[in-house]
Amino acid sequence: MTDAPIVHRIPLTERLKNPALLLLPATLFLAFIYLMPLIDLTRISMNGPSVLTHFERVFDIPLYWESLVRTMQIAVTVAFLCLLFGYPMALLIHRTRGTAQVLIATAIVLPYFIAILIRTYAWMVLLGRNGPVNKFAVWLGIFDEPMGLLFNRGTVLVCMTAVLLPLMVLSIYSSVARLDQSLTRAALASGAGPLAVFWRVLLPLTLPGIGAGFLLVFVSALGFFITPTLLGGPGDQMFAMHITQQADFVSSEGFLQALAVVLLVITLVVVAVAGRIMGFEFIWGGSKLSDTPARTSPRLKASTAKPRHTLGMVLADSIGWPLLRLLGRLHGGFGTWTVRLIGAFVIAALIVPIIVVIIISFSNATYLTFPPTEYSLRWYTKFFSDANWMRAFGNSLMIAALSACFAVILGASAAMGIVRSRIKYKSAIMLLLVSPVIVPPVVLGLSLYSLFLRFDLVGTVWGLAAAHAIGGVPIVVVIISAALQAVDPKLEQSAAVHGASPLTVFRTVTLPTIAPGLAAAVFFAFLHSFDELVLSLFLSSAQLKTLPLMLWADINYQLNPVLAVVSTLEVLLVVGGIALARPVLSRSRAA
Repeated sequence: MTDAPIVHRIPLTERLKNPALLLLPATLFLAFIYLMPLIDLTRISMNGPSVLTHFERVFDIPLYWESLVRTMQIAVTVAFLCLLFGYPMALLIHRTRGTAQVLIATAIVLPYFIAILIRTYAWMVLLGRNGPVNKFAVWLGIFDEPMGLLFNRGTVLVCMTAVLLPLMVLSIYSSVARLDQSLTRAALASGAGPLAVFWRVLLPLTLPGIGAGFLLVFVSALGFFITPTLLGGPGDQMFAMHITQQADFVSSEGFLQALAVVLLVITLVVVAVAGRIMGFEFIWGGSKLSDTPARTSPRLKASTAKPRHTLGMVLADSIGWPLLRLLGRLHGGFGTWTVRLIGAFVIAALIVPIIVVIIISFSNATYLTFPPTEYSLRWYTKFFSDANWMRAFGNSLMIAALSACFAVILGASAAMGIVRSRIKYKSAIMLLLVSPVIVPPVVLGLSLYSLFLRFDLVGTVWGLAAAHAIGGVPIVVVIISAALQAVDPKLEQSAAVHGASPLTVFRTVTLPTIAPGLAAAVFFAFLHSFDELVLSLFLSSAQLKTLPLMLWADINYQLNPVLAVVSTLEVLLVVGGIALARPVLSRSRAA
């Protein structure tokens, strides 16, 4: 008779200390309120005489097919425009130092945190018949009278580019900032001119950032709804706009879901192809997560043993050198001044519309005009004395506070689980946690509507807060994960060895270190909810209006300076939040 093998069972208390368990709350939340509605959306889209009945109708009707093609064209064009203006801006930020660098980076980043609806409204003011562009053009004699600069394809492209440009700049800058500067210095010392260094060294090494920025802009543009609705003409309708229009018709069930699934599938296919080529890390701007210590992979060994001809090198060899021979005749300062001029133009395009709106908020006129003939606080008084605006403002604050709490609790625990656990497939889990940022908001809003109807959550504060938290969780996960990776695990291990419980270790060691990142996560999760419009359009009610919904209704029916007041308050909220966060961030860097 042989002895049975001894099985060492891990006590339950020890298993409960596993950091991987911290992933469960966020995973279950997203599974219920994010994945399940999307699956149900797909199921409803297939209800009909056959599985593909509604999809056949989408592609058979010229209106929808042409709109889909138009959406792809606009998204590609906007991505190229963002690349054209974003690359010089990334270089300008990288090459400047001190206060100038801070000011330029702020001018790029600050507008990104201002709601798309407000930035679109700013362009409507800027390009309106009584706006500064028309008045300046008439003063110069370019126009004899104000022209209709709104409601055309050019305006849609310009505004979408201005809205999405910070994504491109930040993606490219992350690649430029990681470059080894000795490479460019060595190339210059070897006799290569500035243009040759750019083409042979800088451009190939920043292709990952270019690709990531291009894809993020393209995917974001596919689901655009607000800007083309407000600034486009009848021939500029994008595919997402048909989903919101069809949502008003009860008879559209099935076909409406098919429209949403088509847009979702196109988005997922683009992301899947990009992820296969570049790795899905481009979505959250990080490196691949691993549960094992870093070691040299066979692929890396092969790449170091034998040089590979990358796409950038092939382009540089086949196209670059003929161009460089032609451009080499230009003066060396041509490229520097080109970057500076493009940078000045981009900063003006991002900041001037916001400044114009702030000035108009102090106008005494009953209509939008710039510059104001008289200044007063008339519209501020009207805003703060209007019960509807104040109720919407209070609703937005309450919903944003609740949503930020949900997002921070779920996102911070998930970030701890991702960074501190040793489970497999961390990158796949991270992809699930951040994937809501790539789903078009109109698709997510439509899918949530059915779920919320079932649980009587439509038009409730808790329902809207939970829906907004879907987009807040990825923000928190990315920020807290980055903060946790800067914490030395040995400090936590030392505290645990000396008898501290996991909660005590987190409270006394981890939390003080990640406090700046946690504060930033709270602020940005709050701001995300406070600005959210598309989900609120699907999930709110006549009794529960948020500030973006009130702003949306007024922009569609009337333009008056009250809207400028709302926009100004939003800008002050963003600037104030960032200003309050700076001392905390400064202390963390000094520590």
